[in-house]
Amino acid sequence: MVVGAATDTTGEAAGTTTDHAHRFRRRLGRADLRAVPEARRELRELLRHWGKPGRSEIAELLTSELVTNALVHTDDDAVLTAVVAPGGLRVEVRDFVAGRPEPRGPETDDDTHGRGLVLVQSLADAWGVRPHGVGKSVWFELGAEAA
Repeated sequence: MVVGAATDTTGEAAGTTTDHAHRFRRRLGRADLRAVPEARRELRELLRHWGKPGRSEIAELLTSELVTNALVHTDDDAVLTAVVAPGGLRVEVRDFVAGRPEPRGPETDDDTHGRGLVLVQSLADAWGVRPHGVGKSVWFELGAEAA
């Protein structure tokens, strides 16, 4: 349950809402790359007492990759949702642009672009893309224990 959530015209929660125990949802503004460190900070707080050492750091890295991809590769808002359950963590970034992202490597050895989904694919326990009527969600899951 999200506490104190206002909804916007898409039916998504507006702003940041947290029920400190298990979940947060955050609306990400179009091309607002300041949202990346803010999302990491919120996730770190959510995961403060979660998982084996190193698991929350992996979750932060993968979350920042998904958020960055949504903000850089679409020209629209996005919504980040993170849910901690007894079995693990699920993070989902929904955008409102059609098109399925595909993992690809960087074009050159010193290229810093093109690694996001490759990292998600290699570090997450599960990940995928779920189409919506408008847009898609890219998600990953991590168990609390190291695989």
